[in-house]
Amino acid sequence: MPISTGKSASARGQARLYGMQIAYIGMGGNLPSAAGSPEATLAAAVERLGSLGRVVGGSSLYSTEPVGYEDQPRFVNAVIAIETSLSARQVLETLLCIERAFGRERSLSLPNGPRTLDLDLLLLGDEVIHENGLDLPHPRLAERAFVLVPLHEIAPDLVVVTYGKSVKELLDALRDERTDGGNAVFPLQSDMWRAGVGGDGGVRPDERPNQQPDQPDADRNRR
Repeated sequence: MPISTGKSASARGQARLYGMQIAYIGMGGNLPSAAGSPEATLAAAVERLGSLGRVVGGSSLYSTEPVGYEDQPRFVNAVIAIETSLSARQVLETLLCIERAFGRERSLSLPNGPRTLDLDLLLLGDEVIHENGLDLPHPRLAERAFVLVPLHEIAPDLVVVTYGKSVKELLDALRDERTDGGNAVFPLQSDMWRAGVGGDGGVRPDERPNQQPDQPDADRNRR
């Protein structure tokens, strides 16, 4: 079950007032790590993601077919939403550090191959960035059911600025193109995941009560 997530329009405005933005992080893995199974790895990684800011939402877990390299186990995927005052580059560097802590070293990984943990910065507010090693929104977001399905669960009306379309619209377009018979992505029931992210069962972003964001520490962005 998903946890409550997202912000109403007024809450998002308050977050921006305090220099905060919502980062959407794609999570995945299909190999065990020191934390255990992929399910356990993702649950443990959520705790580390708290270093970025305040975890304000998360999708269910999904079992997904591999993309680009088929001779490997199915993946476990999810999307987490985090309210943060960090820059995109700071968020990215932290994600790579967390991956390494769970045994993933990107420079040694087979492209699209099996991995213990994959953390992708999908979106950070409405920022558009094209830098070395950093593109926002994620350039392949609209092509990946394993991203769009969990993202749709927690933020269906979120507009991806580079496409000018909502997550729901992007997912509908992708579903129209699918020929996999519906087996590419399906939800997993996981008490471990629900307990790890503090889930309360499927509150949509626009149903979440407005909350006054915490005013960030003036030194929070200094590293």
